[in-house]
Amino acid sequence: MNNPFEYNPDEVCQDAYRLLIQKIETLRQSNLREDKAFLHELDEGKMLGVLIAEDADGGKHTLYAFSGQLGNSGFFYGDFVGPVFDYLAPDGYFKTNETRISEQNFEIAEFEANEFRQLKLELKKAEDEATKEVEAYKEYCRISKLGRADRRAAGVSPEAEAEMIRQSQFEKAELRRIKKRAEEAIAPYAGRLRAAELRLNTLKEKRSSDSESLQKWLFDNFKLLNANGESKSLSEIFAPTSIGVPPSGAGECCAPKLLHAAFMRGLTPVSIAEYWYGKPKGGELRIHGNHYPACRGKCLPVLSWMLQGLEVYPPIETVYDNSSDLKPTIIFENQWFCVVDKPSGLLSVPGKKGQNSAERWLKSQYSADKFIKMVHRLDQDTSGLLIAAFSPDAYKELQGMFARREVKKQYEALLEGDYQLLGVSQQGRISLPLSADWLDRPRQRVDFENGKEAITDYEFLGVEESGSRIIFYPHTGRTHQLRVTAASEHGLALPIVGDRLYGLHSNSSTPRLHLHASRIEFTSPFDHRHYKFTSPTPF
Repeated sequence: MNNPFEYNPDEVCQDAYRLLIQKIETLRQSNLREDKAFLHELDEGKMLGVLIAEDADGGKHTLYAFSGQLGNSGFFYGDFVGPVFDYLAPDGYFKTNETRISEQNFEIAEFEANEFRQLKLELKKAEDEATKEVEAYKEYCRISKLGRADRRAAGVSPEAEAEMIRQSQFEKAELRRIKKRAEEAIAPYAGRLRAAELRLNTLKEKRSSDSESLQKWLFDNFKLLNANGESKSLSEIFAPTSIGVPPSGAGECCAPKLLHAAFMRGLTPVSIAEYWYGKPKGGELRIHGNHYPACRGKCLPVLSWMLQGLEVYPPIETVYDNSSDLKPTIIFENQWFCVVDKPSGLLSVPGKKGQNSAERWLKSQYSADKFIKMVHRLDQDTSGLLIAAFSPDAYKELQGMFARREVKKQYEALLEGDYQLLGVSQQGRISLPLSADWLDRPRQRVDFENGKEAITDYEFLGVEESGSRIIFYPHTGRTHQLRVTAASEHGLALPIVGDRLYGLHSNSSTPRLHLHASRIEFTSPFDHRHYKFTSPTPF
């Protein structure tokens, strides 16, 4: 079977998906309320999966799945397999306890909005009144003290001086008494609020404990088969991983559903593919009808277990390193830094699994004790200009220039389609908030709540047979900034040709990402010369 994390769908999966789409479109002619509700939810964005499997006699079977639930259910019609574990029965353990937790949420929210809020307001009012009384007497004492100072300046008898001292002592004592009365007046309100806070914390702790218990119950009872016929729970599968516990929604993606259904029916999986249907959502960059690899955060541990006993090519977690023969070209060097031209397919710095990189190759060209460190990076699939520093001080100075946006960078790219047909401006600026998709790294997403600003100027050069040629001028250096800016509906909505993460896929994959760092320009902090380096675009 194909590796679900690295594949292009075969023709059988493609045909099966096209047949599924025909069935979905046929539903649009229906007047049934449940059909319309299903289609509306589907149109809002779902992953659909296709699995081709064989029985013991060699007969072919096609299974379909959708990710998560539709209409609060894991089931829909006969064309889709059911969930691995149906925990959504209305009177079942999960929904019963989920309802109880929802009631706890309501109780907490109501208590915070009413009684707790009222107690906070009453305490604030009491504190304000007490503060007002104390401050008023402090002002009286200040004026009284000034009056005594004026009298002393004019000259007073010993008897008068003694009287003023007694007056001062009285006022200080009275201020202490007023403060004490204020504290006593505030104390009942503060006590009631502390009791309310204790109750609120107790409610929240109970809710948290019940929620954790329910999640543990779900993960312990959510059991998946593998190709050897063995069974493991989600808790057991994720226990040896770095995160230790399953993320929410684990086991509910298309691939686990399809594989589990095949194993339950005694079928042997042959090929699998997952496609996005409908609108992108949650800031994710998804294209309707495009196929996508399984998500690594949720599915890598799960599928690594489920596919045990089945021959998968290429094997899961194989190091896909075709970069051993790739070499950058040094186009300039001095005593502080060098500039190299990196080919597509070569990492900028060494990867976690020992792949070749531009930095490693550079170190092999100089003496073993020479300091060499990349000042910035390009994606593995991006070609073009990179700067490497030759000393820790040079590295710090050059990185500072990038941080202060004193380095001008230019990239050339080829985008899918004709920008003119979409009504996109010939030039402009795009600012998007980006954040990592932690469950599907290294993908990035548009995140309007927590994303970091990514600013890019652009200028289209024209339209060619292969797409729209464009120049990017990034002002920030976020991960996948240009790729997301090109592909996102909030950006240009024109993915870069050959983009394996955010672009259009086909059975005949484009050899490379058509993105090239073509120019870099800066004034050196060392010799104060202005440098400009260029590299011809190779596509």
